[in-house]
This record gives sequence, C-alpha cells and structure tokens, in this order.
Amino acid sequence: MPMQSPVLQFRVELLGIEPPIWRRIQVPGEYSFWDLHVAIQSAFGWNDSHLHEFRVTTATGVVCFGLPTVEDCYHAPQDRPLPDWKHQVADLLDHTGQRIDYCYDFGDDWQHSIIFEEALTRAPGKKYPRCTAGERSAPPDDCGGLPGYESLLEILADPTHEEYQSSHRWAASIKGLRGKFHPEAFDEQAIKFANPALRLRRVLDATR
Repeated sequence: MPMQSPVLQFRVELLGIEPPIWRRIQVPGEYSFWDLHVAIQSAFGWNDSHLHEFRVTTATGVVCFGLPTVEDCYHAPQDRPLPDWKHQVADLLDHTGQRIDYCYDFGDDWQHSIIFEEALTRAPGKKYPRCTAGERSAPPDDCGGLPGYESLLEILADPTHEEYQSSHRWAASIKGLRGKFHPEAFDEQAIKFANPALRLRRVLDATR
C-alpha cells in the first residue's frame, strides 16, 4: 500500500490590519502553489478575480510563483513568476517556521504572511484542505486596499453616514452574503473550498 503524503499546516495572516485577520489551514502534502492559492482564496473569502504571487526565500535567492500570463504588466518578461501549478509547495519547505510571502491583487496590494507550522499525518475521515481556526472576516475585494478598507469600516460603523446602507449592501454582495457584512465574523465551518483543478482549467482556457 503506497504511503500517503503528509498534511501541511500553515498559518496565513493578512498583514497591516489590527486586530489580525488570519486563518490556519491544512492542505495535502502534494499541493502545488496554485492549489495553495485557491485554498487561501476560499479560506479568506476572496473572489480570486485578480493576479497573485508567492515569494519564497531560498538559499540561492527569492523564487516567485504565480500566473505568468501575456497580460501581466507588473513584471518585466524575465521577472515573471514561475507557473505555480507546476511546482509543489513541499519542494520549497525545509523547516518549520519558514515564511512564504503571498500577495493578492497587485492594485489593492493585500500582503499575506504564510508560516509553515508543521507536517501532520492525515486524520481518518477528514477531508483536505480544511480550515481549523482563524479570526475576523477578510476585507471585500476591490475596496481600495488598506486605506480603502479603513474608510469602509468607518462608514459601516456609522448608521448616520449617508453611504451606510449602500456600503453595507455593496460589501455584502461582494462577499456573497445575504445579510450585512460583519468585519468581526468568522466561522471555519462555513468555508467551502473551491476545486483548484477546475479553476485552473477555466483560467488557462481564458488566457488562450
């Protein structure tokens, strides 16, 4: 019987916001960087509608992984990231506590710190990826980065503001919520992980 790959556990934190917004996720050991990207998107409730990039510091320098599309105007051709679906995360891990940097949406510039916590044995009956802990809701996509989100929070907290109702409706629609958007809300049981293979197929088909 072939030996199963371990489960990799990461703590992912969105940087620049206090109190911190973070998730603890467990993913199969054979996951590629693309697979990890999709898991992070699901765990944070991002819409995956923008470019992303991983940066891993190795003994020989920094290696970048992402979607090296023709339309990528954020890098010179020689600096475009390696295709993240072709590279496994485990191949770049060499110690617990190792950090991987992850950026989602080069415009809003959502920077995340990914800390490799440990390799675990797969638990019988558990499905992976899974989110086991976390705090607070991630900001809605396209809210303008850290300054825009700070302004949005001020509006959402002020019922007398003229944009209070419209901002609540907008934030809820972006996050796919039926009710209001609650910045402090988090429920790991409500997270539904997208299929990374299906999403990659759609992305590659769209770029051909």
